[in-house]
Amino acid sequence: MATVQQLLQEATTLPGDGARRDAEILLCHTLDKPRSYLYSWPESEPSPQQQLAFQKLMQQRREGRPVAYLTGEREFWSLSLTVDEHTLIPRPETETLVAWALELTLPEHAEVMDLGTGSGAIALALASERRDWQLTAADSSEGALATAAGNAQRLGLNNVRCLLSDWFVAIAGSRFDLLVSNPPYIEQGDPHLQRGDLRFEPATALVAGPDGLSDIRVLADQASAHLNPGGWVLLEHGYQQGQAVRDLLRTAGFSEIATREDLSGHPRITGGCLHADR
Repeated sequence: MATVQQLLQEATTLPGDGARRDAEILLCHTLDKPRSYLYSWPESEPSPQQQLAFQKLMQQRREGRPVAYLTGEREFWSLSLTVDEHTLIPRPETETLVAWALELTLPEHAEVMDLGTGSGAIALALASERRDWQLTAADSSEGALATAAGNAQRLGLNNVRCLLSDWFVAIAGSRFDLLVSNPPYIEQGDPHLQRGDLRFEPATALVAGPDGLSDIRVLADQASAHLNPGGWVLLEHGYQQGQAVRDLLRTAGFSEIATREDLSGHPRITGGCLHADR
């Protein structure tokens, strides 16, 4: 029988810079214990069944499978979200978009739409902070939408509705005070698609044409038809796409256009306002 301490030594067999952390997450998941348990009881011996389950998870991680898919969850904006193969894995850089949205001066009972919601990360984060806002979480994937709806129900966020829609198709005639999206923005053939977690995430949520801007063009071009005067659009994008996204929003008639950096200092979110005289 191996102890907790001995099991964690297998972290050296895992890929990536965060191998130790990955092993800790997988062991905590297996034992259904907090991380503090690993350090408080390093000599404890998990049951044979738990050790076998841990070894299976470790083998899948060695093969490159994302930790979030192995545990079925990922934290975003302090919310524990269920994730699966239908959704992207929420990442810290997207929290920059949430923070910006919360700074905006919007109506007390603002109508907000998250386009391409995936696990519901953005919509649920906003809904948890602004209980008077009404969030619409839309996605073209039935699997992703089921995951988002499950997360909303589990978190008790009743101000979120989930809608099956290919971008704006299902909301013709509807207008919102804020549109947010983390759309696909990776170029076809980008070598990063064959590395790390991206190999396992849904390609339809990652890839957007030869230059990575196909979906952002649709969003920028059609957003004004679905915004109230004074409404905002905030879009996540690749770190080299800031200027292109600013140009697209400017062409579409937006003003107060700006780009914000993520926590790593990379230009990541671009937004603009639709003024009343538009």
